[in-house]
Order: sequence, then C-alpha cells, then structure tokens
Amino acid sequence: MKPIKIATAQFENKSGDKDYNLGVIRQLAGNASKAGAQVIAFHECSVTGYTFARNLSREQLLEIAEPIPDGPSIRALQDIAAEHGIVVLAGLFEKDADEKMYKAYVCVDRNGLVAKYRKLHPFINPNLTPGDEYVTFDLLGWKCGILICYDNNVIENVRATKLLGADIIFMPHVTMCTPSTRPGAGFVDPALWHNREADPTSLRQEFDGLKGRAWLMKWLPARAYDNAVYAIFSNPIGMDHDQLKNGCSMILDPFGDIIAECRKLDNDFTIATLTPEKLQQAGGHRYIQARRPELYRDIIGQGHVSEQRVIWL
Repeated sequence: MKPIKIATAQFENKSGDKDYNLGVIRQLAGNASKAGAQVIAFHECSVTGYTFARNLSREQLLEIAEPIPDGPSIRALQDIAAEHGIVVLAGLFEKDADEKMYKAYVCVDRNGLVAKYRKLHPFINPNLTPGDEYVTFDLLGWKCGILICYDNNVIENVRATKLLGADIIFMPHVTMCTPSTRPGAGFVDPALWHNREADPTSLRQEFDGLKGRAWLMKWLPARAYDNAVYAIFSNPIGMDHDQLKNGCSMILDPFGDIIAECRKLDNDFTIATLTPEKLQQAGGHRYIQARRPELYRDIIGQGHVSEQRVIWL
C-alpha cells in the first residue's frame, strides 16, 4: 500500500434539497482535489439532509429516496468525481425494487459506484429497513469499510469490520448536540449559530463541551486505537432541520490520535495523509493478534434481542 490523502468535510445541508447539497459537495470536492486529496468523505445523508426525515410519511420518504446505482444522485456524484479527479463518499436514502427503504452511504469514482453500505441501526424513520451485512472494498490499494453513525456505538460492528480486513473505516455521522441520559448532554441554542460571527466564543464553548466534541472524545479515539484502523469521521455543521450540529469532522490514526480536524464554524474540509506503517506499529494490531476467540466466541455470539433506544426521539 502507498500513502493515501483523504479529506473529510463538514457543511450545513438543506433538508430535502438535493440540488443544493450536491452543489456544496461539488464545490468542496473540487477544492479538496486542488489541495491534493484523492478521496473526500461527507456526512450521513449529506445528499438529502437527515433530521427532517423523522417527520416524513412512508410516501414522502419514498419520494426522496432513490435507487442505487441508477438514481440521479449517484450519477451526479460520478460526475463530480470525474470532473475533479477525486473519489467521493456521501449518504442518502435508498429504495429498492420492492420499495424497501434504507439509510445508504456510497463510494463513487469517475467510473460509477465503488461500494454501497446500508446502516445497520437506523432510527430516524420507522419505515427504514436495517442493513444486514458489513461491507469492505478496495480503494486505491487500501481495504476500507463503512459504518454509519449509531453503528459505531456498537463496538462489535467496528471489530467485525476490522476482522474482515478494513484498515480504513469511514464513519459518517449526524451526531452530537442532542439530549441524552449522560451528564452534560443537550441541544445547543440555534441563536448561537446565527450570531457566530459576532460571538464565536459562546458557540465554540457549547460545540467543544460535553454536548459536542468532549463527548465524542470519550469513545471515537478508542474505536481507532482498539482496532488499529484509520477512522474517517464526517459530521455536518450548522442547522440540520431544527437541530444544530457542531461539525468537527476529523481523521484519527491507528494510535487514536487526531491527525486532521475541521475547526471552522462554517463549511470546511481537512486532509490527512494515511501511511501503512502505522497499521502494524499501533498497539491495537498486537492486541488483535493476541486474541483468544475460544474464550468468548459463545459469549459474544449468544442469542440477543436488539433494543435500540434513542433518547432525543
């Protein structure tokens, strides 16, 4: 494997406005390519918007969902990839021939669809069907995987993706700044976003505290470190429907260190160079080799009824 330059982006999407969102994706992809990035990753449902979907009927969700790979958004992403010579990863709602709907995330290059992943733990709308498989794929000589938002909170998903060979895991999110049972959680007042030019300090304090980045730092570095993977975290910034999101899209290396992070209170991207040497230098690599699956195979694989509770809903 050769070093690879990957960008992760953040932007304020518009609910249901694919043309606008794809326009921002085109602009950021072009700027990232000029800055040397070979790949750029956007957040969960970056093409369609996300939080507004909790209020959509089945018919309304079907209207915004698209077939993959034959829908117009995939063709638009392919055009963006070809125009700027960059691989693009982005998210949208998918519908299949039987009108089942999924939360999807795709990797697209100039030739079309490279990979598609369906979220294993969707919750934003009851009409979504959970995905039922992990996905790994080759990208510029690297083995990659995808896990969307809540999927990364179930640690078995990250380990399984690693054990399937992934050295890079793309982790698109729409997260933070929502109520929870954990101390310090809660919404951030949208007024702070609208007043960010006059008072960036108050907004940054909320974004970086336990409502936002400080919570992320409790677990995201561990996913990278424990599994000896590069984690590509992407998250929107600004208003997503009626919720304010704090961005801080970042790239973490297999040591769990942040090697690039978006810090603007605006649309932004950041680039990191991923080198293969770290994959085996990291402690997680040694610990994976030391595993003794015979001790816990039956424990981890025992029957369990999944119960998913999202407090803010």
